Amino acid sequence: MLGSTHGTLTTHSRPARVAACGEHSRTTVHETADPGKGTDVSGRPLHLPVPDLDRFFRPESMAVIGASDSPGRPNAGITRRLLDWSERVGARLHPVNPSRRTVYGLPCHPSVSELPGPVDLAVVLVADPLPVIEELAATKVRFAVAFASGFAETGDDGAAAQNRLAAAVQRSGLRLLGPNTNVNAFEEFRQDLTGPAIALITQSGHQGRPVFSLQELGIRLSHWAPTGNEADLETADFISYFASQPEVGAIAAYVEGLKDGRSFLLAADRAARNKVPVVAVKVGRTATGSRTAASHTGKLTGADEVVDAAMRQFGVIRVDGLDELQDTAALLARARPPQADGVVVYSISGGTGAHFSDLAAAAGLELPTLSDAKQAELHQWIPDYLDVANPVDNGGHPVGDWRGRKIIDAILADPSVGVLICPITGPFPPLSDKLAQDLVDAAEATDKLVCVVWGSPAGTEDAYRTTLLGSSRVATFRTFSNCITAVRSYLGHHRFTAHYRSPFDDAPRTLSPSARKAEPLLQPGRELSEYAAKQLLRAYGIRVPREQLVTSAAAAVRAAGPVGYPVVLKASAPQLAHKTELGLVKVGLTSASQVRDAYRELTDIARYERIDLDGVLVCQMIERGVEMVVGVTHDSLFGPTVTVGLGGVLVEVLRDTSVRVPPFGEDQARSMLRELRGHALLEGVRGAPPADVDALVEVVLRTQRLALELGDGIAELDINPLVVLERGQGAVALDALVVCR
Repeated sequence: MLGSTHGTLTTHSRPARVAACGEHSRTTVHETADPGKGTDVSGRPLHLPVPDLDRFFRPESMAVIGASDSPGRPNAGITRRLLDWSERVGARLHPVNPSRRTVYGLPCHPSVSELPGPVDLAVVLVADPLPVIEELAATKVRFAVAFASGFAETGDDGAAAQNRLAAAVQRSGLRLLGPNTNVNAFEEFRQDLTGPAIALITQSGHQGRPVFSLQELGIRLSHWAPTGNEADLETADFISYFASQPEVGAIAAYVEGLKDGRSFLLAADRAARNKVPVVAVKVGRTATGSRTAASHTGKLTGADEVVDAAMRQFGVIRVDGLDELQDTAALLARARPPQADGVVVYSISGGTGAHFSDLAAAAGLELPTLSDAKQAELHQWIPDYLDVANPVDNGGHPVGDWRGRKIIDAILADPSVGVLICPITGPFPPLSDKLAQDLVDAAEATDKLVCVVWGSPAGTEDAYRTTLLGSSRVATFRTFSNCITAVRSYLGHHRFTAHYRSPFDDAPRTLSPSARKAEPLLQPGRELSEYAAKQLLRAYGIRVPREQLVTSAAAAVRAAGPVGYPVVLKASAPQLAHKTELGLVKVGLTSASQVRDAYRELTDIARYERIDLDGVLVCQMIERGVEMVVGVTHDSLFGPTVTVGLGGVLVEVLRDTSVRVPPFGEDQARSMLRELRGHALLEGVRGAPPADVDALVEVVLRTQRLALELGDGIAELDINPLVVLERGQGAVALDALVVCR
């Protein structure tokens, strides 16, 4: 099969920043471009360099261009904040302003060229950063931050100005954060917190506030990268860097638009290799969200279905709300790997347990029925009339004495249990105080995950503020839904990374013989005829029916013999996508006379419809099978994508499809099929035999190879219907449409 040789197609990254991918274990090595590892057959990079951002986040010296200490001036407040930050991180700060001799008591330099020594980081507070960037380049400054707005977020003129700025940065060799960013990178992070940290990336500074505030709940943050318009440094750069930092337990991101699809995939790949979870809010699920995001950051948001698929493929956990972002990232940063996937719900109320369990099961969490032996053990402390199969209902009273801890420990001792969740819908002291303490004590004594949902609207109770939030081993939530989302993400992340193999490792670097056969068939700017489209499929080993293209009734009769009766006659011409509706397909022809008559009828219809045929196809008739569609489309952000779904004439109505962004292997191709609502059709329903799923997977992978090698020349490819025959008999492409770019 082709599963081990499929690569990817996305937008181009800058070749100067291509580098080797990370190891499977966590690393702090900062890699540089390695031309030996290069690109795939499409010319796109297979590796992303990890920018060495140590001197950005911990500079030894920094300059503030446009520094001020004039009361009431915005630059004065920013300068004061940067001065305080520089003192905290131990950096020397050099104000630069030709109009001042000193700023906040520090000597002020008239220009960048007169700085007293090397500078790691320059913060540019002037309205037009372009001239300053060119000055900074001459003095070998490593990093710069541009706060100024009025760039790509404002329209075409602003986009042109941002392009000029980006070009200057590219020439300079320095790295730029911004423009249209803020001072969030220079926040005061708590230094008294321990344990794995969250690293935060936001394209809108204010949207990171809820995650930053997690420090008030005892959860450590290590970095904040407010990327702004990403003229240079982008979300992918920070994901790659943070995934290589040993203190980072999870990366939380608020993303309005991705700058470069391939760079994002490579960054997510690095995080997956290093087993670092990435949790992201990605704006653009609706047309309104996409328009708003574009106006704010000036970036493409990409088709949301494709973005969603790309994130799933590479293990990025997509959430919708900022509350979900903070809760999920916090859990993933701090929780140890699960010992089992089983979730047990433990409550003092049968109603609470049933409600939570219903929601958890609907979300896909596994709630195993506890064994008879385990239930008997629990009934030592819980009355026999209460159900302890899962959820476990203790009735309330046992939590007030020594029995409470015994019950919790017994549940956690079950080898099928990896997570214990205790929903507490409201405080009921003193029992709830004792329950909270027992849960904390049990969590400290186990490697298994213990979660609590504290439902009190006030949230001022000691059991919550002191006992639960004071523990680094209990994951505490305020809502059922956030708890379920976080636990599902936690279990899913560890399942994903346990078996993750980077698809970039197997991406082909040289063109296949199939590509050399297929390239001459492409006609730029045109839609191919069915006959030409099928020739393209043949070149890639995708099976099509026996068929001949003919241009006369007599030739059609002669062709029908070797093709084999019964036959199908189909008109073939470019720009002919809906032949059935026009009456240009005749099926089940069993004799020479029927073939002759059908040929004449097809050509008459074509003349009436003013269709310039390149001939009529005499095709083998394939009668039974599951009709599927496999296709390639071109996404503005990621490039060619591969789609599979239920096919036939109702494909637009059913809209039962799954999409992937190359590169992906056989496991992802099979996952695509499992995602379809009509997947059961492939397994055999109402007495139908199981379909040849292996053959369908093979077609998906061969189509991916075609997309990889020809995708820049193809705007759209549809194989519809692809008839999947009985198991062991293959799959046949009955029709195909190809639109060339």
